[in-house]
Amino acid sequence: MKEEIMKRTEAFVKQMMGRDSTGHDWHHVDRVRRNALNISKKEQSGDPFIIEMAALLHDIPDDKLNNSHEEGRHKLAGFMDVLDLPPAVKKHITEIIFSISFKGGKGPKLSSAEAKIVQDADRLDAIGAIGIARAFAFGGKKGQPIFDPSLSVRDNMTVEEYRNGESSSIHHFYEKLLQIKDSLHTATAKEMAKERHQFMEAFLTQFYSEWNGQA
Repeated sequence: MKEEIMKRTEAFVKQMMGRDSTGHDWHHVDRVRRNALNISKKEQSGDPFIIEMAALLHDIPDDKLNNSHEEGRHKLAGFMDVLDLPPAVKKHITEIIFSISFKGGKGPKLSSAEAKIVQDADRLDAIGAIGIARAFAFGGKKGQPIFDPSLSVRDNMTVEEYRNGESSSIHHFYEKLLQIKDSLHTATAKEMAKERHQFMEAFLTQFYSEWNGQA
């Protein structure tokens, strides 16, 4: 039964997100799923089925990818309703999904091993080479500039300010991406993040050198 539910979930996510151009497409979801299962295995922690389901569905209700917060909730709830799973399992999966978003660093404290693992896997995909590519894809989609030196790095933002305030893709490194390494929960994810973090720092050094006409 679980294998059938997983296949149905994959098909649903591919249908909803397969052609997304903000860096939240099926390939992102699949990377998060694979990283989450890898972390779970190495840490010997969490329920693999709960982790995989939450990873697959984690972006379905995201308000960045829906017309409203309510639309996203309705989309996820409608799919969960048709799955033949115990109510407690559905509740756990749903709670994970709504607890792991960055939200300007204002997300809730996580209580379950599964939530920590899925959040770590999602955040790992936001840093390193892929994270850089996704940051510029999302910034371009939102109409943000690559870089605007006149802007300041925002701090202590509300969720609304984080989502809709004026920024640039380079500023996003300081407002989120460079903070991720120190926000991870598991030893496995922290180790995986080291090289990715260093790559972003090297990228920024090269970017500023080229921006200032020095390279």
